[in-house]
Amino acid sequence: MKIVRTDAELQTPITDTALRDAGHDLVTLPDGIDEDSLIAAVADADLLLMCYTPITVRVIDAAPNLRGIVKYGVGIDAIDIPAAKARGITVVNIPEYAEETVAEGAFALMIALARKLIPLDRKMRADGWAWPEPTWMGNDIAGKTIGIVGFGKIGRSMARMCGQGFRANVIAYSPHTPASDMEAVGVTRCETLLDLLAQADIISIHCVLNANTHHLIGEAELRAMQPHAHLINVSRGAIVDEAALVRALQEGWIAGAGLDVFSDEPLRRDGHMISPLFEMDNVILSPHLTFYTAEAMERLERETLERCNEMIEGRPVLVKSTDPRLQDQPGATYP
Repeated sequence: MKIVRTDAELQTPITDTALRDAGHDLVTLPDGIDEDSLIAAVADADLLLMCYTPITVRVIDAAPNLRGIVKYGVGIDAIDIPAAKARGITVVNIPEYAEETVAEGAFALMIALARKLIPLDRKMRADGWAWPEPTWMGNDIAGKTIGIVGFGKIGRSMARMCGQGFRANVIAYSPHTPASDMEAVGVTRCETLLDLLAQADIISIHCVLNANTHHLIGEAELRAMQPHAHLINVSRGAIVDEAALVRALQEGWIAGAGLDVFSDEPLRRDGHMISPLFEMDNVILSPHLTFYTAEAMERLERETLERCNEMIEGRPVLVKSTDPRLQDQPGATYP
């Protein structure tokens, strides 16, 4: 079979080697490939593996032999799923490989902001030492109120780390999660997002990006946060109105932010919507890598290979995601 994998900068040697050793023609394409070049590459492809590259209706319609799209990652917002379903093309993601990993990444951003680790490191490198002046005073996590937006598996892991691990008070906003499910793990359910934002010292975003969550955190929501609050986003950049976030940080509506995801990736120091944040000591910018550990990548690669083999061999494709966009697909099986 011909298999096309986009976003080759994210190396997947286990998957690539296994597919080639099985005799398949694997073509890897770089991140940022233009749509016309991608269309040319998939014209005779049987499988398409993608991570970040948009898979539009034009791409799907240009691939008459395509039987499956494997997102080697979690988020599926870059795939035109209705177009794939209309063609009978199975779409699957790998939703469980980095639940703890991404939560750990969010926690790392949170504690680095609370303890001012990034500006302290810069000070040490520049001057060799920093005395205990008010500029460097940090904050405890214990006793703080942590607001979790989206109570899926990553959000639950983050809640456990904060509550059971660091004795924080954890609240959550997740409209489709019953209060009893949250109470069972020591988390208080907020009926509205504004209720959560008004209470929380730290807000951590863990919901999926869809039509309902695009710019879920906009100007009104940022102004509803407490002036000392920090915002953490390791989910998807477009969940936050980034232009409003820049103003919030410039004008002091909130105290800081830790960001691993952006609506326009990769970032640029100049000419990007959030370029001003590069100069702020109260902001930590991470290049969409909270998922990127040796353990998580091995899990991702091996499960990606399993989904590919199911498609290659004509077996039912295991869809572990509960996202309604991936439900009810012919040729798929569900846990």
